[in-house]
Amino acid sequence: MAAAVLALAAALAGCSGTEGGPPGTADPPGSGLGRFYDQRIDWRDCGDDGAQCGTFAVPLDYSRPGGERLEIAVKRFPASGPDPIGSLVVNPGGPGGSGVDYAETAALRVGDSVRERFDIVGFDPRGVERSAPLTCLRGVKMDDFIAVDYTSTTGDSDPAEVSESGLTDLARLNRGFVEGCREHSGDLMLHVGTDEVARDMDVLRSALGDDKLSFLGKSYGTYLGAHYADRFPQRVRALVLDGALHPSAGIVRLGMQQAEGAEVALRSFVRDCLGRPDCPLGGPGDGVDSAIAKLTGLLEDAGRDPLRSTLDDGRRAGRSWLELGIHSALYSKGSWPRLRTALAAAVEGDGTRLLEMAGDLYNRGDSAEYSNYTSALVAVNCSDRQSPRDIGAFEKAVDKADAASPLFGAALTWGGLTCAYWPQEAVAEPEPLDAPAAPPILVVGTTRDSATPYAWAQAMARELESGVLLTYDGDGHTAYGRGSACVDDAVDTYLLRAEPPDEGTVCS
Repeated sequence: MAAAVLALAAALAGCSGTEGGPPGTADPPGSGLGRFYDQRIDWRDCGDDGAQCGTFAVPLDYSRPGGERLEIAVKRFPASGPDPIGSLVVNPGGPGGSGVDYAETAALRVGDSVRERFDIVGFDPRGVERSAPLTCLRGVKMDDFIAVDYTSTTGDSDPAEVSESGLTDLARLNRGFVEGCREHSGDLMLHVGTDEVARDMDVLRSALGDDKLSFLGKSYGTYLGAHYADRFPQRVRALVLDGALHPSAGIVRLGMQQAEGAEVALRSFVRDCLGRPDCPLGGPGDGVDSAIAKLTGLLEDAGRDPLRSTLDDGRRAGRSWLELGIHSALYSKGSWPRLRTALAAAVEGDGTRLLEMAGDLYNRGDSAEYSNYTSALVAVNCSDRQSPRDIGAFEKAVDKADAASPLFGAALTWGGLTCAYWPQEAVAEPEPLDAPAAPPILVVGTTRDSATPYAWAQAMARELESGVLLTYDGDGHTAYGRGSACVDDAVDTYLLRAEPPDEGTVCS
């Protein structure tokens, strides 16, 4: 596949400052954080839909609260009923996803009873969009970084085998990303880890006037929620962690496991496709393995001779971008018809639709410009997880990943290579996320999730001392608000009453 960064598309873990007292306690006198906790947000109307916007301040470095400050953007949709419980803070994942933008979507997707009782609140985490956005690369340089074409570095069609010159190119591209962060973002790149974002979220909780936090986190948002619970267990009211990340895996292991989940999701798509008359990979008499072999052959051919494209944006429809397009569509079962259409065009030699879908995955604009999403995604992931510092360790892992996950394994494992060059002082030390003494925390896992494998939800529910696992036997990335009445009812009940479903509940 492609992408010096795709392995990180689901999002990962947390770091840095420890001053501020033990988890779950108020910050000690003299810590200098009181002025942040004493804030109240000056809300202003910012839309015809009743939205209100504002900002709150946090220290860039919690160990130096008197130093530089960051302004964090926040958006609120007031509760629709007269007797609100408080605020429901939401995060869409990424890392790099805008909570400000997501707040409106969340307000439409939560159950009516939840909408009636909660203000829906989203914030852009530090380094994202409206909150001191971190930038590393722009335009064509970001294209080059995202879509590393392994076939061009090997001279053949096997992305698991990279030549010596190819390794040099990979190292150069990934070092260049880190150098771009230093050039464009300075010290901010050292302070975007999830533990610091969790501390920001506690400042937000206080500014909203809530004694305890109610939270809905999707994908990377689950890791943020787990970090919050671990640091502030006594300030937890109800946390929904939907599409959970593995709580402790390092960068390489995470990429390998994500590739396995993507292969499971791909096989589910192909199985569904073969039962439909418009499937470009075969018909009802064909097996899943033969259909995937046909798809693999298409991608290998595109690696040698890119498909044609009607897009005038400088990208070539080679294997890398095509695989990104496929992976993008596996995030939602609702995208499967679009993927069938795109693959049918690709079989006829036109990669335009898959290129468009690949651009969607990384918020790539029509003008070859990107949002801040990818820069923030990589920076947070590299701050959060331990990584080998030797490119040879990645090379060995890629061999194993390619054997276990032939379509996605190589790219998703190589995708963490940037973290080998991330400043060591910014990388979190591994710690258990067990959140002792926290009330019940609801972890939701989807059995055929393409981005956050079901095994990760199982691992997070085990590691959190009060974790309760709710399983959705289905397809797509995350479960709440995706059409399962069983999941939606369980989550709504938990948010309203702080009462989780029975451990082991399975929904379809």
